[in-house]
Amino acid sequence: IIMASLDDVSISSMRMFDSPDDLKTYRRYRRYAYQVYPYATEAIKIFREVEYATNDLKNRKRRRYIRQLQKDLKDEFEDPLKKLTKTQGMILFKMIEKELDTSMFDLLKDLKGGLSASYWGTLGRLYGHHLKDGYVRGEDEILDLVLDDLDISYELPENYRQSNKGNGHE
Repeated sequence: IIMASLDDVSISSMRMFDSPDDLKTYRRYRRYAYQVYPYATEAIKIFREVEYATNDLKNRKRRRYIRQLQKDLKDEFEDPLKKLTKTQGMILFKMIEKELDTSMFDLLKDLKGGLSASYWGTLGRLYGHHLKDGYVRGEDEILDLVLDDLDISYELPENYRQSNKGNGHE
């Protein structure tokens, strides 16, 4: 007898929509959500690790740590993220906001400062996104259905917490 442990599987019935346009929007959102899902999970993971690593650091060291991390991550993620469409970017933001339960503006303000957050908020408004609003359940019911199907939560593993004790990043 072969035994294996599998991750949880969600099974749901086919969704019913009021119009063909709603079904088309749902399929497009779902396709885009699966495309940006790896970036959302990585963003959540990095945010949780940075939050833990900089928890006890002074502001100056925290900013320096975040600046260095940004330089390291820029090479890896800049090109793929630049290629996202506006809708894919919106879905990525909503995934992150839903998981962290805070607006993208507040995240930017905490990590990069108020001036940078204002700059990106203004730039986002030019493309029709309001970074201060955050994720509001019920605002876009089709997007809610798509995001409910995806699990992007991330908790720091216990061995991460233990391995980073005493290295100056507590």
